[in-house]
Amino acid sequence: MTCATAPAAHREHLLEVLVADHAKPLLAYVERMLRDRHTAEDIVQETLIRAWHHADRLRASEGSIRGWLLTVARNLAIDRIRSAYSRHESVGAEHQGLLQNDHADTSAASVDALALLRHLSHEHREVLVHTYLQDRTVHETARILGVPAGTVKSRQHYALRQLRNRVRSRAAVEAPDRAAAA
Repeated sequence: MTCATAPAAHREHLLEVLVADHAKPLLAYVERMLRDRHTAEDIVQETLIRAWHHADRLRASEGSIRGWLLTVARNLAIDRIRSAYSRHESVGAEHQGLLQNDHADTSAASVDALALLRHLSHEHREVLVHTYLQDRTVHETARILGVPAGTVKSRQHYALRQLRNRVRSRAAVEAPDRAAAA
């Protein structure tokens, strides 16, 4: 019986047990990793909710519930560290009077990048998304995609080579046009 089909009283009891038995050690673990209590509390809450939603996995797993919870909490903490959320910088008082740069160049570059990526095969594009946009390692990407690490490296190499060749050929075509316009 999954958590979603379990009686409401059983589900509430499960959540109470998870919180009572595991919340404090999880919070201490995540807070040591992040050095931020509020973010650690958010991650512990998300971890316990995931455990509650996947109660059948907790019972079926060969390892301990605490080990599963610590692994989930660690992965969530690492995701938070890597996320753009953790990289945002606040504008200090010394910068408040400066004008923001026009974002048109950034938007145009994004459109160009998307057009280039559309020419890649699904496998090559998928590897680039994981390694560059989601900031994953080769081994993490290999595990997620279910392929050997060497395959990820190869796909990454050939995808980047194909992108470079396409950019060079575009530049060669556009160069005479720019010279004629000048």
